[in-house]
Amino acid sequence: MTGILELFAKRHSFYDINDKISLKNSELEALIKKCMELYPSSFNTQSARLMLLYNQKHHYFWSLVEDKLLKTAPKDKTEDIKKRIASFAKGYGTILFFDDSNIVKELEKKMPLYADNFKNWSHQGNAILQFMIWSALSDKNIGASMQHYNPLVDDCVMTAFNVPKNWEFVAQMPFGGIESQPQPHSFNDIDGKILIEQ
Repeated sequence: MTGILELFAKRHSFYDINDKISLKNSELEALIKKCMELYPSSFNTQSARLMLLYNQKHHYFWSLVEDKLLKTAPKDKTEDIKKRIASFAKGYGTILFFDDSNIVKELEKKMPLYADNFKNWSHQGNAILQFMIWSALSDKNIGASMQHYNPLVDDCVMTAFNVPKNWEFVAQMPFGGIESQPQPHSFNDIDGKILIEQ
């Protein structure tokens, strides 16, 4: 196994996290910026956008999510929701992922033949960026997970954090120090999932 594959194997969804990490904020931000520079995007559009939340902003975000969930979920799910959201809030911070919809719209007009694909391609690029950051954090022994409370929380988050209106909210990544290791990945049989022709 090569180094890069070992890193991929190390990446997990860490839900048991704390507010201690091995990096200074400046080092963390430099790591994220490098991933932003290197991630691939269709036609090199670089349409991904990020917001990094620390301290009170991090906690405020998860309080908004909890409030929205508790207003819409069945009452018998209340304790589970509070427990899950608390596990994210006790981390060090949260990365919010967005796509710049203006870039997508411009490409749709410029290349109508591919118009139906640009939003999907933009999301694919964003997903690659998410994986790159997730793996880079794993390399620094920082636990993270991907969350998707969209579109339930979109409006309140866009307003609360003064997010540009052309940024489409895609996903959330709470991160922090690793309190405990998750269960090892399970693997399904690969046979039949890959077609090889010569």
